[in-house]
Amino acid sequence: MTAKDIIETQIPEVLKAKPELAKDINAVINFDISGEGGGKWSLDLTKADGWVSEGNAEGAKMLIVVSNDDFVKIREKKLNAQMAAMQGKLKFKPMDMGLAMKLAKLL
Repeated sequence: MTAKDIIETQIPEVLKAKPELAKDINAVINFDISGEGGGKWSLDLTKADGWVSEGNAEGAKMLIVVSNDDFVKIREKKLNAQMAAMQGKLKFKPMDMGLAMKLAKLL
């Protein structure tokens, strides 16, 4: 599993099953994932579908910076997202705790 699998396949599957999550978050989130399997994506949860696109979007509400390995571990529940953030492995710019908590439901 890579960040690409999670962002391009798994997150849209979760959103199709639970469209209320997109409505609840209602923001554009950019991902900057380093390492092999990483890349840059934007997740536009202001739309009804077609949420994921490659590259970072202008005017996003938050940027998430993390390594591919740590992102996969967070998705597999092998790494706690709060602990990763405290250890500096997971960074939110700007830090919006409310938005981060809503996003956790999606991951």
